[in-house]
Amino acid sequence: MQSQSTHGLFSHVPFMQYAEGKIGRVFYLRIDHGEDLHATLRTFIEQHDIQSGIIQMVGAVKNTSIVCGPKEDRLPPDPDFHEIAPAHEIIGTGFIRKGPDGPALHLHISAGRGDRVRIGCLRSKAEVFIVIEAVIIEFTGIALPVIHDSKTGIHLPEPENI
Repeated sequence: MQSQSTHGLFSHVPFMQYAEGKIGRVFYLRIDHGEDLHATLRTFIEQHDIQSGIIQMVGAVKNTSIVCGPKEDRLPPDPDFHEIAPAHEIIGTGFIRKGPDGPALHLHISAGRGDRVRIGCLRSKAEVFIVIEAVIIEFTGIALPVIHDSKTGIHLPEPENI
């Protein structure tokens, strides 16, 4: 792991951490109506042994919730959940990392329906409406394990070269 001096809010960890790698395989996924987005992505990632990478996606989901920030700006954060019940169009991005129980997905989406738009972290089951198209770009030479951080109360990535 490469880092620079400690700084700011996370004074117990280096200010900036990074690892350098290369692009590995690239996958296109079509995830169909009624599938659980999280479960489908996790299964695919496990089956193809993807250790780290990025996901880009477009489509629609329903019957889920997203975290739209903390209720107040303090640590550890108290997540502010908002429901996405009827179908919403989405555009999303996220990271694939190695977690204690397999792939750890960190997905953020913008979800809109009519004049209502929400942006947040998608953490739970999300039912695909019609289709989600996703691209996964695998990283090689990089590990992005997540480690529980006691100050924030969440799992944070610890990038390293492998």
